[in-house]
Amino acid sequence: MKSSTGVRHQNLFAILARFFNMRLFQFEAVIVPCKGLFLRCLTSVVILALAGCVSTGSEFKHDVAAEPTPWKHTNFDGADEKFTFAVFSDLTGGERERIFEVAVAQLNLLRPEIIVNVGDLINGGTNDVAELNQQWDSFDERAGRARAPIFYTGGNHDLTGEVLREVWKERNGPRYYHFVYKNVLFLVLDTEDNKLGRMREIEAIRLKGIDVYMKQGPEAFGQTDYASLPERISGRISPEQAAYAQKAIQDNPDVLWTFVLMHKPAWLKENEQNFASVEASLADRPYTVFYGHTHMYKYEQRLGRDYINLATTGGVFFGGAFSTYEGPSFDHLMLVTVDSEGASIANLRMDGILDKTGHIPRDGDTLVFEELQAE
Repeated sequence: MKSSTGVRHQNLFAILARFFNMRLFQFEAVIVPCKGLFLRCLTSVVILALAGCVSTGSEFKHDVAAEPTPWKHTNFDGADEKFTFAVFSDLTGGERERIFEVAVAQLNLLRPEIIVNVGDLINGGTNDVAELNQQWDSFDERAGRARAPIFYTGGNHDLTGEVLREVWKERNGPRYYHFVYKNVLFLVLDTEDNKLGRMREIEAIRLKGIDVYMKQGPEAFGQTDYASLPERISGRISPEQAAYAQKAIQDNPDVLWTFVLMHKPAWLKENEQNFASVEASLADRPYTVFYGHTHMYKYEQRLGRDYINLATTGGVFFGGAFSTYEGPSFDHLMLVTVDSEGASIANLRMDGILDKTGHIPRDGDTLVFEELQAE
């Protein structure tokens, strides 16, 4: 039979074996040859340090002194560089009331560190500066309820036309930019970066198309010039913007991941070369592209990377004249977690994000978060 002192020593060895992430027999093999000296030097210190608990790090303590334990490993998913951000999609182009307010409340439940988006933040559709400022005031007030900072991306509703561009500049600064957060590069692009003359042409055609849509509906809209305009489908990156993006990429060669945020799929433009040069600069690193515009969800792999077309976060559900777009239309948010091992992307349907009472925040249970499958 072991003496009480022997039992205490055995228990101490078990505790220290757990502390140093070793099996008991492995720890004893190292310690027993010099057990006397070891015990004299360390026993009092260790007992005081470990009194009442066992610690495998400053963030995890327990009182289980020996194996087995009611957990199978302590490889916590809590790396120092790990963080989570959220993405929301179009809320205009026929904004449905209260959806975005609910989305902000849900984002506050999810607690991302930062929030980004893919554009179409206001409805636009006018050159009345006062009205445009009212639209931005409305968006800014609602977006300002989010706990995390929101980094804006411009869409066609935000940037098509000289007046809209000027209002954007006065309120939001540059139309394209980049930032680095926790060693992750975010590249925010402007896909309405058309030459001035072409932008004026697009704006005139677009305003006529919007007027038809509002007065006569989607079927009549499908017969307008805007419905068949190439720029309605694809975006444009200017050579100057492409050079800016390439420099941002080159200046940040060792980031964990790069995320590209834009409104329209610039790579669909016929004979497109400018965004292709940006993709070439990204070729030797992991990256993901998020874009919007269609109000329909689509996932694809391009150049071996994820290119994700978000659906809506309050925008109208498209069908009829918009049936050339592929995918379901539904309200959602995306939650992205990044660390040294990569990026994990989760799609969260807004009708499934409930608060602690089991309800959608801000009386969201009364709203419809429909899904429309394009034919």
